[in-house]
Amino acid sequence: MVAVGGVGWTVYQKLDGNITPDEAAAAELARFEKERPTSLAKDAQNILLIGSDSRAGPGNARYGRDPGTERSDTTILLHLSGGRRSATAVSFPRDLMVDVPGCRKRDGSRSEPMFAMLNYAFQVGGSACTIRTVEKLTDIRVDHHMVVDFQGFKRMVDAVGGVEVCVAEPINDKQAKLRLPAGRVKLNGEQALGYVRVRKTLGNGSDTGRMDRQQQFLGALVSKVRSNDVLMNPVKLYPLLDAATSSLTTDPGLASLRGLYELVRGMRDIPTERVQFLTVPRESYVNDTNRDQLVEPEAERLFARLRRDAPVVVAQDISRNSPESGFSHGDSGRSSYDVGRYEGSNWYDGRLYPRGDVSPAPTFRGNTAAEGACK
Repeated sequence: MVAVGGVGWTVYQKLDGNITPDEAAAAELARFEKERPTSLAKDAQNILLIGSDSRAGPGNARYGRDPGTERSDTTILLHLSGGRRSATAVSFPRDLMVDVPGCRKRDGSRSEPMFAMLNYAFQVGGSACTIRTVEKLTDIRVDHHMVVDFQGFKRMVDAVGGVEVCVAEPINDKQAKLRLPAGRVKLNGEQALGYVRVRKTLGNGSDTGRMDRQQQFLGALVSKVRSNDVLMNPVKLYPLLDAATSSLTTDPGLASLRGLYELVRGMRDIPTERVQFLTVPRESYVNDTNRDQLVEPEAERLFARLRRDAPVVVAQDISRNSPESGFSHGDSGRSSYDVGRYEGSNWYDGRLYPRGDVSPAPTFRGNTAAEGACK
C-alpha cells in the first residue's frame, strides 16, 4: 500500500508540476480589474481557449520562419452553463477587426490602443491582451484561460490514439504539410494539426471553412476523450493527462491538477449533443474583404445570451436568407451562422420558458460533439 501510494503521489506531483501558471497575465488583468465586466450568471463560467502559432520551442520552428512572433492561431470562448447543463464554444476569426486596448508588451513597454485584427492582441500583449480585447468586444467576463501551442495539440491527439474525421475531397497542401485521401481517415497528431490549420487549398480558402473544420474536429476529439476507451483505461488516460498538463499555460486558478480536475468533473456529465460549437456572427470587413467584422445586432444578441447564461441552439443546415431565419444581410460567401429561428418547444437546457417569453433560444449554424467530424 505504501509503495502504491508513493507511486500515485509521484505521478500526481509530475502531472501537477507540468502546468505552467500564467502569472504575468494575472498581474496585468489585476491592474485593469475596474474596467473588466462583471459576471452576471451564478455558477456559469467562461474560459478563453487560445491556440498559439508560436514557432519557439522544440519542433515548432518547422511550421514557419517567424520564431520571434507569436499570434493566436485560434481563439475560442467556451461558455459552461450554470449547473453544467451545456457547453457552448464560440470561435472568433483571427482576422476579425477589433479594438485592441493598450497592453503591456513582452519587453515591459506599453502599446497604444489600436483597431486591428484579433490575433494582433496576442502578438503584442499575450494572453492578457487577448482577454481584455475579447471582454471589451463581448462585455463577457473571462473567468479562466488556457494557451496551447502546436506541439501540445499534437501530443494530445496522439495520446488518445488519433481522431477519426471524414474528408470530403482529397487534400494535398504543402504549406500545412498534409496529404489525405477522401473518406474516413484516422488522424495522428501531425495530420490533425495540418487538418485544422489548412485553409488555402480547401473550399474558398477562407478562415470560416477552417474554423468549421476546427469545430468538427474538436467535437470528434471530445467524443473520443469521453469514451470509455480513454477515460476508463489508465494506460491511455495517463499519456493524455501528461500531454494535456505539459502542453498548457493557464491562469493560476487552473494551474494545478486539482483545478483542471474540478473543471473536467463539472463537464463530464454534459451530454455530447449539448456540447456545441459555433462561429461568432461575422461577415467581410467593409474596407477589406480579406478581413472580418461582426454582424449586428446578431453578434450582440449572442453575447447578451451568454452573459445571462441563456441558451442558444446550433443546427447544421439553416437557410441563410429564409424568412424564418430573420437574416437580411448580403451573403459575403464566408458567413457561418444564422440567428432568429426559435424552437417550438418551451423546454430547453432543463429550463421551462413561458409562451410569449423572448427567452426561447435563437439558432446558429454549427455542430455538436454528438455529430463529430463525420456527418
